Amino acid sequence: MSLSFPVPRDSALDADHPLARAFASFTEAAGSLERTYGQLQGQVAHLRQELEVTNRDLAKSLEENHRIRERLRRILEGLPCGVLVVEGGTRIAILNPEAARLVGATVEQVAALPPALAAALEQARETGEENELSLPGAGAETAWVAVRHAWLEENHLDTSHPYANRPNANHADSSSVFILRDVSEAKKLEQERERERVQVRRQQALVEMSALLAHEIRNPLGSLELFAGLLAEASLDEDSRRWVEHVQAGLRTLAATVNNVLHLHNTPQPECAAVDLGQLLDWAYEFLLPLAKQARVELQVINGLRGVVASADRHRLEQVLLNLSLNAFRFMPGGGWLSIQGRDLGAGGVEISVQDTGPGIAPADLPRIFDAGFSTRPGSSGLGLAVCRKIVEQHGGAISAESRPGHGAAFRLHLRAGVPA
Repeated sequence: MSLSFPVPRDSALDADHPLARAFASFTEAAGSLERTYGQLQGQVAHLRQELEVTNRDLAKSLEENHRIRERLRRILEGLPCGVLVVEGGTRIAILNPEAARLVGATVEQVAALPPALAAALEQARETGEENELSLPGAGAETAWVAVRHAWLEENHLDTSHPYANRPNANHADSSSVFILRDVSEAKKLEQERERERVQVRRQQALVEMSALLAHEIRNPLGSLELFAGLLAEASLDEDSRRWVEHVQAGLRTLAATVNNVLHLHNTPQPECAAVDLGQLLDWAYEFLLPLAKQARVELQVINGLRGVVASADRHRLEQVLLNLSLNAFRFMPGGGWLSIQGRDLGAGGVEISVQDTGPGIAPADLPRIFDAGFSTRPGSSGLGLAVCRKIVEQHGGAISAESRPGHGAAFRLHLRAGVPA
């Protein structure tokens, strides 16, 4: 902007004339105004530049704020624990998906929290400690939730939060955050461990009682076996001798049961010595023959181990053969055939097999037959085969079973032959 006015050229008008002075002052004021306007234009341009920079920075800040908020939303949504924010003491402001799952309510239903949960939240707020409560779960299951509280001091809650209860979110007040953890699995494990501890204590009590009873029974049982042996050696008629053999068979069965209890629950390491395995099989034939007659079972012993010596506890190997044979007799109530065979496998190994013509073992039961307490026969303790496996393994050997339903069963013992130098 430029202001200029022509100065009248009147020879009669000198510099001191008032009109001349007025024109001079006006010209000076116009120049000053022009200079001020130029400065104002420069300041406006500078302010415009600063405003543009500020707007760009604000746009970046808003974009970064949105990015951070979106990231926080994804983090909150993906947290494995529940996050529940309460404003004003009662209003639910935020409820993430895990918290909604645990409390069984969505954001639209937050006003209807279960009374037990509301009480737990209040208790956590007052004590500052984590506490647990049970909530009804899906079906008949119970969900266990751990609740912990933390205070948040804020002017207001962000109403744009995706899990915010928007109608009440702009209320200025202190907020409190509750962290909810699903501890159902840990609670189940704890309850299972407690049940296992109770069961172990009960089993230990039964073990101690059964071992005590077995010890008490074994003493008079030994006397009965001695007297029955003396009767068998006496001069008796045929009928009396047959009755004595029945008594002896019953006593041997009872002795085997008592020994099973003692061997399973209180078995020290075997007292090994040189044992002639051929003599062991000869003993088995003589000892089991009365039991086989009583069970109407034909007994066959094929002894291929005469002169083969092994380091073993003979008494316990006798217990193994007795248990396997008694099992076979019990599963052949109508009679049958039992074969015990010993073979020298060479390279320091021997095999003793016990095979019967009973009903066999179901394929589903075969993997469990050596477990203590497992039996398919009513009234059986289920200890015989478990004791067999324990004794054989103590001798460094192995025992296995083969069977086809309806075609009998075969048990094979593999032992090491030879006596360590």
